[in-house]
Amino acid sequence: MPTPSSSAAIRIDVWSDYVCPFCYLELPALNRLQREEGSALEIVWHAFELRPEPKPTLDPHGEYLRTTWARSVYPMAEERGLALKLPPVQPRSRLAFQAVAHAREQGRFDAMHEALFRGFFEQGRDIGRLEVLLELGKEAGVEEAGLRDALEKGTHLQQVLDDERMAHDFGITGVPIMLMRPAGAPWEQSVALRGAVPEAQLRAALAHVRTQGR
Repeated sequence: MPTPSSSAAIRIDVWSDYVCPFCYLELPALNRLQREEGSALEIVWHAFELRPEPKPTLDPHGEYLRTTWARSVYPMAEERGLALKLPPVQPRSRLAFQAVAHAREQGRFDAMHEALFRGFFEQGRDIGRLEVLLELGKEAGVEEAGLRDALEKGTHLQQVLDDERMAHDFGITGVPIMLMRPAGAPWEQSVALRGAVPEAQLRAALAHVRTQGR
């Protein structure tokens, strides 16, 4: 897991899944906070597979997804200015998490992170397939040969499993979930935010945590 930045005053640890629309819907607000706070805020994203093997994936044409998107996802996407559409596939995300872990090592985490969300939720691409991940990596500026080698060898698999083990230890069963605390403070001081919370709620939590760090 990445270590805290020495200059950060506040750290937000985010567990998410690239097949979770609500995780993507929280991204714009987090990006705005990061731009405003700069090095005073560190946001660390962690892997959480909603449907790892052997748990079955959802039917992309089923009633559950269509209803959830109609009632929740589409209205929230319009409100937050994102052009999401229900993807035609429901892939597993373990390989995507390994791809973004490799991109982090190459200094391309943000670009790959957004490419995965955008590729799945805006373009309907199957992010469970190696060749699709290589294409997205190229778009994000990640060198193809190194990414292919890492994915074929499972170089970053243990990092993904470690993230998920930590989530299990914390009792996390759904995403997105954000744990916000003064940098370097124990986990027990974290403020937990669950789901795609409104930006005002995110900012209020940040202000509260900032007072803890003084």
